[in-house]
Amino acid sequence: MGHDICGYNKARQEIAYARFSLGNSNASILYALLDAYDYHAGVSGSGEIASFSLQEIEKAIEKYKQVFKHDASSQLEPMDWDQKQILQFIQNCLTTARQEGSVSVFFG
Repeated sequence: MGHDICGYNKARQEIAYARFSLGNSNASILYALLDAYDYHAGVSGSGEIASFSLQEIEKAIEKYKQVFKHDASSQLEPMDWDQKQILQFIQNCLTTARQEGSVSVFFG
């Protein structure tokens, strides 16, 4: 059990991945940043796919910056593993959403 969250482009290629083991409460952070609590099923994701617009992913990046006080100067500070994977996940989704207008996310 755990949360396996995958981002996909329109060609259904995986472009982002985040894994949270059972009991890792940091999974809730990613759900919150994406405003996707409906897909949080407790010990794992709901098994559903949601589409996120470019604007929604940009909003998630802004929320990330607020939650983790992340800006250009803070890049010198070390980030823990989950902070890194959450940021990479959202950045990868942002890249795809900028190219395609949206991104799909599977919550497993």
